[in-house]
Amino acid sequence: MDFCEKHGLDYLFGVTGTKALAAKIEDAADPIRVERAQTGALAVRGFAEARHKAGSWKKERRVVARIEATPLGLDIRYVVTSLEAPRPEDVYARLYCARGQAENLIKLHKSQLKSDRTSCRSPLANQMRLILHTAAYWLMLTVRDAVPETHVLARAEFATLRLRLLKIGARIRETAHRVRIAFAAACPEAALFGDLVTALRAASP
Repeated sequence: MDFCEKHGLDYLFGVTGTKALAAKIEDAADPIRVERAQTGALAVRGFAEARHKAGSWKKERRVVARIEATPLGLDIRYVVTSLEAPRPEDVYARLYCARGQAENLIKLHKSQLKSDRTSCRSPLANQMRLILHTAAYWLMLTVRDAVPETHVLARAEFATLRLRLLKIGARIRETAHRVRIAFAAACPEAALFGDLVTALRAASP
């Protein structure tokens, strides 16, 4: 059973060709709320639901809509579901968006950490490569989670973190008790490295 079957989420509608459905949604719309987007602009967001039966469907289905009005225009997303109990906002935000986030993390694992490179002749060797890729994934995820939420890299993709935090020049000095890393005086992420050290040290057992 996949995520959709487990949570009763059938699929996501596009905006094009859904004027009839939008007309039904309009009368059933819940009270809207105003949120301030990350860009600082105000976004008006609301959730609604209706019953809809497409031409190829055998019966009516519950359709949940996430409606958002921003300075860039109107953005509507539809989710068709067999769940009747959850509120519209829970169906979209807690269930559907969780599925999308899981797919984004899988994409990072595959496309940016190259976990699909299983070119060894031995299945055991390929399994070991996948384990190493997964270890790298958790390492990158741990570093990103340690970035302060207000920093621009807090939601960066792994490729960006690699360029900004890993592929940089530094002088390394090893002693019997510690390893010292000296960055250039003009290092653009010098303050962030200090924050990362503090956060990761606090999280270590």
